[in-house]
Amino acid sequence: MDGRRQSAPARVLSIAGSDSGGGAGIQADIKAITALGGYAMTAITALTAQNTLGVQGIYPVTPDFLRQQIRSVLDDLGTDAFKTGMLGGPAEIQVVAEEIKAYRQQTPHALLVLDPVMVAKGGAALLAEDAISTVKTHLFPLATVLTPNLPEAERLTGRSLQTVQDMRLAARQLREETGAAVLLKGGHLSGEDLVDVFLDDTGFTEFADKRIATRHTHGTGCTLASALATLLAQNHSMTDAIHLSRQYVRNAILEAPGFGQGAGPLWHAHSFVKS
Repeated sequence: MDGRRQSAPARVLSIAGSDSGGGAGIQADIKAITALGGYAMTAITALTAQNTLGVQGIYPVTPDFLRQQIRSVLDDLGTDAFKTGMLGGPAEIQVVAEEIKAYRQQTPHALLVLDPVMVAKGGAALLAEDAISTVKTHLFPLATVLTPNLPEAERLTGRSLQTVQDMRLAARQLREETGAAVLLKGGHLSGEDLVDVFLDDTGFTEFADKRIATRHTHGTGCTLASALATLLAQNHSMTDAIHLSRQYVRNAILEAPGFGQGAGPLWHAHSFVKS
């Protein structure tokens, strides 16, 4: 015996930025992946000075060092799923795409949950304007599923999204452009009903809940994408993985610790039964 568990956990490599406040980014990813029984690994694209009030500073990682991190993990540990978040500029995005492509030559079934993070909860830009076309060209075609929120989907499609029908049209456009499944998150719609629209080759599925009245929503997008990557790597079906991921995030909001003066973090370590 070499000390391994009889049933090894699913491996998830998160490629994203670090949040010094611990609520989003790499820190949220590690917490969510671990809470759901996965093994979290990371390649950090940037350091941020960040708290619940916003982002005070960003220190990018060089493309060469980003590549070194990814290769270091993949050459030794491997992964069952990639999750991407904050990526930076065109050079960094190109590195990520190249390394995922190279890894898939040996491990073609490795998943990619692509969360097109563009703006932090406090409004800071997290994706350079000239990088959007690079993401579309080089990274989107590699995605298993895209998880944009409404503002991100508006920038990606050029559409104004005010209704669930608008979301369905945007999801259709993104799927036709990328070939990936699309989970378009509707948290920014007005009203008490929160609807996420999912589209894959079987058609549309809508997931609905009542909105939770709270300011503690920092890191919800990162957490959902990481949970989804973990559950898919554990061989849950896509719709089952989405359902469970949404419930996991909802419970994490309901049990938020109440920290910070702004958009507070979630509580990732709550008890969660996958059923």
